[in-house]
Amino acid sequence: MGIEKQTGTLYLAATPLGNLGDATPRLRDALQNADIVAAEDTRRTVQLAHDLGVTIGGKILSHYDHNERARAPQLLEFLQQGMTVLVVSDAGMPTVSDPGYRIVSLAAAAGIPVTCLPGASAPLTALAISGIGTDRFAFDGFPPRKPGPQRQWWESLRTEPRTVIFFESTHRIADTLALGAEILGERDAAVCRELTKTYEECRRGTLPELAEWAQDGVRGEITVVVAPGEETAASEDPADLVGDVQALVADGMRMKDACGEVAKRTGVSKRDLYEAVIAAR
Repeated sequence: MGIEKQTGTLYLAATPLGNLGDATPRLRDALQNADIVAAEDTRRTVQLAHDLGVTIGGKILSHYDHNERARAPQLLEFLQQGMTVLVVSDAGMPTVSDPGYRIVSLAAAAGIPVTCLPGASAPLTALAISGIGTDRFAFDGFPPRKPGPQRQWWESLRTEPRTVIFFESTHRIADTLALGAEILGERDAAVCRELTKTYEECRRGTLPELAEWAQDGVRGEITVVVAPGEETAASEDPADLVGDVQALVADGMRMKDACGEVAKRTGVSKRDLYEAVIAAR
């Protein structure tokens, strides 16, 4: 009777945000020895290996947002065949607003070992240097792009008791901060850009101050940290929330779903809110 081949191991490895000195010996070793390297951008990963003075020893495959769903089952097959699979993103930690979640879920469900090679992480780096409370925090990825949903998102931060960290693009950051200033007023925040790189900057101030600063343009990879709000148990009148629902509907959401979203955020009854919207027509 033959010996059953053991499954492989899935490795998630953090890559430098910009400073190659942040690459760990474990990352170098994994790039050289993994059977499969699943990379968000294969060209950037090959260049990273070159810059680190190592050669990728296994097969390198693309693994990005638009092919992650199809690629994950293939990676699982490699793992079940006993291969080691290394997942890397362009910068920072895989699965944190980057591909990786799907294959981790599949591997965990299949009983395949999953481990992480820690390293650089933009949200934690920004939080550490922001000067804003770190005892409780949440990472929100990228805020909604459409005005209605983004307004609702900022509104939800009024009473958020945790520090909130999020990413934003260079061409949207000014408008995003302006809306945050309109809704949250003089809330403290920090805009961190080009973390670990030559032109790293952490601009601290209130949201209105940062919104005004951003009007001149902000370059680079951006991470924003916003101070927590105050928890309140005050209930709201459904009639006062009709405009919030209408804004979501205007952005394409079904009215029932919009009522559910606003009800979840505010704690009011979804039914009462729906009736208030109907009455306001």
